Amino acid sequence: MKKIFVSGAFNVLHAGHVQFFNDARALGDYLIVSFPPADLLWKLYEKKSVLDDADKMAVLKSLSMIDEVVLSTDEDVALSFRSAFLQTAPDLLVVTTDDLYLDAKRRLCEETGAQLVVLEKTQPEGRTTSSTSVVDRIKAPLHVPLRVDFAGGWLDVPAKAIPGEYVVNCSVSPTVSLKEWCYRQGAGMGGSGGWSVLNGWDPVGSELGLGVGWQDPAVIAETGACVWCSGPRPVLDFKNTGEFLRGKMAIYDTRVKHDTPGLAALERNYAKIAKAARVARLGVHEKDVSVLAVGVQLSYQVQLEEGMLPLERIGDSVAHKYCGGGHGGYALYLYETTEAREAALESCEYLYPIEPYCRTFGKDEPVQWEEKYRERIFRQNVRKDNF
Repeated sequence: MKKIFVSGAFNVLHAGHVQFFNDARALGDYLIVSFPPADLLWKLYEKKSVLDDADKMAVLKSLSMIDEVVLSTDEDVALSFRSAFLQTAPDLLVVTTDDLYLDAKRRLCEETGAQLVVLEKTQPEGRTTSSTSVVDRIKAPLHVPLRVDFAGGWLDVPAKAIPGEYVVNCSVSPTVSLKEWCYRQGAGMGGSGGWSVLNGWDPVGSELGLGVGWQDPAVIAETGACVWCSGPRPVLDFKNTGEFLRGKMAIYDTRVKHDTPGLAALERNYAKIAKAARVARLGVHEKDVSVLAVGVQLSYQVQLEEGMLPLERIGDSVAHKYCGGGHGGYALYLYETTEAREAALESCEYLYPIEPYCRTFGKDEPVQWEEKYRERIFRQNVRKDNF
């Protein structure tokens, strides 16, 4: 009888583990699986066990390809399973190509006469799964805000970052979820970043992979009115709740497709973008809509110079600009008073109210438009699958 031995944390059992067990079992007749108990897992690897030891043992023993489950008890980062290995005397020690301790395991096999087999890590049906990705998905919020950017857009793209300059933005409600998405898709308010956060993916990495910046997932995760340091990764300069903006923001649906990644390589005036961000930063710091409006309007002038179509003034707005750099989608409108915003909302059927959003500690809650705006947007047939 040929015995096979495998070890690991197996912290969250998933399809990748099952594939590994099947691949290992195919090499012999009797599969032994070893894992460190929760206290040793933390002590050696600083990993928190998701399942308690009894549950993990029960789940592993229930798998048909596994013949025996033992504990790894040695306080050795590379060979925590050494005692269990010597006691069970397997013929094969099976590891994967990404194993961090191959040299130590090779020496153990030379010492005991066992054979070391290194397998390619495979996934069933071409899927990629890891314990980390499962935990990230579990931890992902159910509802997230999207965002409006006031100034400094493109200075969050690592290649365009300017040390000492800023990116200024604010998370806004209504919130979105995997079930309900009340905005147009691809409309300049950080939807791809929000989608990544909701799915438990690496949101910053996902955005940078598209060739754009990190500001969307950064402010969606942080919430509030935020000022960020321009640079390769998000570093928060300061934030406030954004309450000074309540009742004073709206978004206008231009009904033109927005495409930020496709326009990332265009030439633009980064010095003017930085100047606008410095003014907007002051507006957020002083909680002054009129100062913030100057920064927003300076950003808009750069957008016009880049070739974006002029936006109409709607009501008594004090500033407006496109949300993002994609030459379409939604545009942000600022108003000095709630009354001015309400009058504008009544005058334009494609204008919608948004509010600053700062997550209450420990809460994950949906925030919706009032019914008349929900009816309006559905009446216009604007849903997640549209443009």
